[in-house]
Amino acid sequence: MGKTYSTTVEGMTCGNCALTISKLLEKKGATNIAANAASGEVSFTIVEETDVNKVYDAIDGLGYRVVREDEATGLDIRHAPKDFTTAYLIISAIFTLPLLMHMFSNWHVLHTPWVQLVLATPVYAIGLRRFGVSAVRSLRHGLPNMDVLIIIGATAAYVYSLIGMFVYTAQAHDYLFFETTASIITLVMFGNWLEHRTVKSTTQAIDALVQLQPQKARLVVADSMGKETVMEVESKYVRTGDVVLVNTGDSIPVDGVIVTGDAQIDEHMITGESMPVHKDKGDEVVGGTILMDGNLRVQATAVGSASVLSNIIRMVREAQGQKPPLQKLADKISAIFVPAVLGIAVITLLVSYFALDTGFENAMMRAIAVMVISCPCAMGLATPAAVAVGLGRAARNGILIKGGDTLQRLKTIKNVVFDKTGTLTTGKLQIESFTVDNIDEQQFQMIVASIEQHSSHPIAKSITKQWTETGDIILSEIVEVKGHGIQATDAEGNLWQLGSEIWLHTNVEKNKGYDLYLYKNGIYTGAMRVSDALRPDARETIAELKAMGYHTVLLSGDKKAKCERIAAELGIDDLLAEQSPEQKNAKLDELIKTAPTAMVGDGINDAPALARATVGISLSEATQVAIQSANVILSNNQLGTLPKAIRLGIYTERTIKTNLFWAFLYNIVAIPVAAAGLLRPTYGAGIMALSDVVLILNSLFLGVRRLKK
Repeated sequence: MGKTYSTTVEGMTCGNCALTISKLLEKKGATNIAANAASGEVSFTIVEETDVNKVYDAIDGLGYRVVREDEATGLDIRHAPKDFTTAYLIISAIFTLPLLMHMFSNWHVLHTPWVQLVLATPVYAIGLRRFGVSAVRSLRHGLPNMDVLIIIGATAAYVYSLIGMFVYTAQAHDYLFFETTASIITLVMFGNWLEHRTVKSTTQAIDALVQLQPQKARLVVADSMGKETVMEVESKYVRTGDVVLVNTGDSIPVDGVIVTGDAQIDEHMITGESMPVHKDKGDEVVGGTILMDGNLRVQATAVGSASVLSNIIRMVREAQGQKPPLQKLADKISAIFVPAVLGIAVITLLVSYFALDTGFENAMMRAIAVMVISCPCAMGLATPAAVAVGLGRAARNGILIKGGDTLQRLKTIKNVVFDKTGTLTTGKLQIESFTVDNIDEQQFQMIVASIEQHSSHPIAKSITKQWTETGDIILSEIVEVKGHGIQATDAEGNLWQLGSEIWLHTNVEKNKGYDLYLYKNGIYTGAMRVSDALRPDARETIAELKAMGYHTVLLSGDKKAKCERIAAELGIDDLLAEQSPEQKNAKLDELIKTAPTAMVGDGINDAPALARATVGISLSEATQVAIQSANVILSNNQLGTLPKAIRLGIYTERTIKTNLFWAFLYNIVAIPVAAAGLLRPTYGAGIMALSDVVLILNSLFLGVRRLKK
């Protein structure tokens, strides 16, 4: 049997950190591993006989720090070491820029070896501090990571330059590659800085969800004589079976069952339903939803970690942890590339010295030249250069993309799943259609508007606003029937009733499926359908996605009848309605198993699905939780930019592959030539610079090329 552990790891701030820890846990025999660099949380399953403290010690040995159970205080206190990445990056950039300028300037000071040494040394020292410690620890545990590659390249160039300065003084300029050392460290540090900012922002989704949990509750307490007292307490002190009082405008503090009262409750955050739902005695309510109108007493059935909102928070955390960052190609091949380069360098040294009798100094120069030429500058530039241009173009087109990995994942998408309310629709209620019977349309509108003026229900407010100029009639004896509708009497004594199908129209077969029905003296006179309007670009967007070959799915918590109308009108392939957040996640998992899947949503209830999807997409007017959980935000709030975002992902992937082709071609050709002693390091550096220029130009072309449909 296995036992699952969950802990916080301090210092795990990037995808590379999470990857290293995951590999270590795999070596220790752990399964179900989820390392979330965003929150610092790590979970895994090990056999019960395994001492978890030894696993924690191994993680500590990598340079991180596990927060042990005996340190837990119930508060989220993390004493992570202060991050100096930004300061290191600024200092490195200040020293690196003059070094790079010497390649384009004839100013003799910049070409002086001692000046270059003075400029490169602080950057190299920062590199040793930033990457060297991690590289050594990863090698010690047999888990070579990207940091090993960085340090080898930077050190080879630095040492080679030092040898040139002090051994080959007369020809020192042929051996100076201090700018290579500095540029490698600065470039990679800049990439880490960008990644850290992106990763850190994803924790805001969980923070926003936590803030939705009501902090206070009105607890109803009865003494031994049966006298009741209402006292305000923190919600965390409410226990299962306790009764709480909830009034109009309050957030319901717990999951529970209504014991007295009835009310209109806004459950949009859970179900996606745009209209409030009537709840009566015996009905279940969800903590965090809003009581729009009424007063309730609710008996708690689930509190703390067992509540629906807590489960949503857990699902978001799990989804973020289960979706590891896309590993850069250099990381994927580092386990092979690093030993291979070192092996080639050693073979070059031995063959040159013993077999070719070139002398130890020349043999050493050839070996170091191999490492200089094989330094991962081009490979390090291939992906970030294309991604930077792709992200910039996306931003200019109203598309905000979190991280370059998202651009690459967009290319793989086969299924596109849409929420309904606020995504395919505007989320604003309006009168969709109406029908009349034995009454003219103008009179129907006037009577409905006059009745709804006396209600504070959101639907009533929407109708009144839309039909504000139809005129009104004088009404009396106005009675609001909770959960059903409203009735009133006009000056002629006619009884008008406006309300739900279940109240007025249950036993009539004519015109079923409308939201509101109008009756005069018990006789049906008309009905109306209220819904949130379709986005003006929804139909065109769905059609374009289908033309591109994508499978479209409507996945909503809203009522089935409404979803069916929307799906039919837009031509969506598949439909699933009345889905809870858990059901959405389950369906999304099914789709992801068949093919990479994008989720487009806007609500709190969509947050777990957005985090779990291959790519989560949200509009700019969505809830903050949805925005923070998503990988892509359509910042112009136009659904029509979605196909363009996907195409941009496709073209970015193509650009990255082209860049990598040139980067690998350089290494494949240059390494054997250098090992044979046929390529001087000076020419190698020139070819390396040329390969960088080719990658940059190819990446810049992505910013202007036409994205074909």
